[in-house]
Amino acid sequence: MRAENRIDYIEIPVTDPAAVREFFAALFGWEFQEWGADYLSFTDGRLDGGLRRADSAAPATGVLLIFYSNDLARDIGRVTQLGGAISQEIYAFPGGRRFHFTDPAGNEYAMWTAAETE
Repeated sequence: MRAENRIDYIEIPVTDPAAVREFFAALFGWEFQEWGADYLSFTDGRLDGGLRRADSAAPATGVLLIFYSNDLARDIGRVTQLGGAISQEIYAFPGGRRFHFTDPAGNEYAMWTAAETE
């Protein structure tokens, strides 16, 4: 049964669904299902979502998805190795540290860690 009043599904516009699928499958181990050439659904084991083909990435001023990491240095290396780009290097903020990155389609995300974990 789905929980009411929680984020239930996220949808990400991508210019290259195959490249973004490969990126997140390798980075986080997400599982995907194809729904034709222009749509892929995914699960991260907790939250479901989709990648829909679009003419451009989401605007950088839109909603920011932020992932938790136990090791920012490891994950900044993995992002770049897998074809992502770092859009903002690691920086401190109250409660932790984080960096921003883009997927192969140009959508921006962030990864953060609590101050005491690194």
